[in-house]
Amino acid sequence: MLAGKHIILGITGGIAAYKSVMLLRLLIKKGAEVQVIITPSGKEFITPVTLSALSGKPVISEFFTANTGEWHSHVDLGLWADAMVIAPATACTIAKMACGVADNMLVTSYLSAKAPVFVAPAMDLDMMAHPSTKRNLETLRSYGNHIIEPASGELASHLVGKGRMEEPENIVKVLEDFFCTAKPLAGKKMLITAGPTYERIDPVRFIGNFSTGKMGYAIADAAARMGAEVTLVSGPVSIAPEERSVNVVKVESAREMCDACTERFQDTDIAIMCAAVADYAPAHTYSTKIKREKDEVPVITLVKNPDIAATLGRQKHPGQILVGFALETDHEEANAKLKLDSKNLDMIVLNSLRDPQAGFGTDTNKITIITAKGSAMDFPVKSKTEVAKDILHAIVDL
Repeated sequence: MLAGKHIILGITGGIAAYKSVMLLRLLIKKGAEVQVIITPSGKEFITPVTLSALSGKPVISEFFTANTGEWHSHVDLGLWADAMVIAPATACTIAKMACGVADNMLVTSYLSAKAPVFVAPAMDLDMMAHPSTKRNLETLRSYGNHIIEPASGELASHLVGKGRMEEPENIVKVLEDFFCTAKPLAGKKMLITAGPTYERIDPVRFIGNFSTGKMGYAIADAAARMGAEVTLVSGPVSIAPEERSVNVVKVESAREMCDACTERFQDTDIAIMCAAVADYAPAHTYSTKIKREKDEVPVITLVKNPDIAATLGRQKHPGQILVGFALETDHEEANAKLKLDSKNLDMIVLNSLRDPQAGFGTDTNKITIITAKGSAMDFPVKSKTEVAKDILHAIVDL
């Protein structure tokens, strides 16, 4: 899939530049033709001699060669490339790309690129979490760039958090997935739920949970890239899908989510129930705010919400695939298998709240996939983007 592809590899001045050597080597082994552009600060971390030896091409850093005056045309490079990968992308370079500050060969080539651009950020966790960095990455996304999210782990500062450049093998996989002409989910209609549900007590209070929707949205984006026609029924979240083709249906309560799913399920080939749906709702919703009384504590009576996965499981007809999620704290696999059987699921994705790198609010997840045929496969901790691909590949295998 990468054989014969023209790829610009942009390297900036971060300690993760050492990983770019392996990335370059992997791209060459895949048959790609790679032109390296390195920023002046990038040369402080890795030498052009190493990069040139691996790529078989002179490394470009300046606008022209000092000794010969040879001009390096960023316009020609932009037309030559089938893809541009900036790895690592420092906070400084990301800011320049977002604002169009073309003061070096790398950013100038980026502004001239006609090909898709993949950005692999790498920086310390506080820089990654800073509002300006988040805003700049959102700006790059809005321009159509593909952001390869950094992983969490020990950083160069010896702090632990999000900011590690994604591993070279995974970056290559992202490129291969992009260039893959085979779309294994092409022609399939997919229904996905994501996020929490809010069960109103009064106009200002609700019963909910800590779900951010990241896992469900990652699945929706990955499914769209694999050719599926995706409808995403989403509870209240603060994120949006990266893929514009994803049709988002916004709901608030479990009953609204159930109605939206049952309305669409009969025309669906694959349904993935990823949302964290509230099991209970107040029996009565107050129309005005409940006032705090001095000596009285209000009693809220709860009623069961519909079980959406079980409802769809009863409606499922031959040829449809129904996938559930199980977030457990104890007897994880036994509880997941019980849900798999009782709800007529074809597959269930299990993750545990005991693992600090899985569950609500994290950018990573650690899952076990269990099928109705009895197979179970454990996966290591991965970014939710990669976990989404694992889940979809398992569905394709079904």
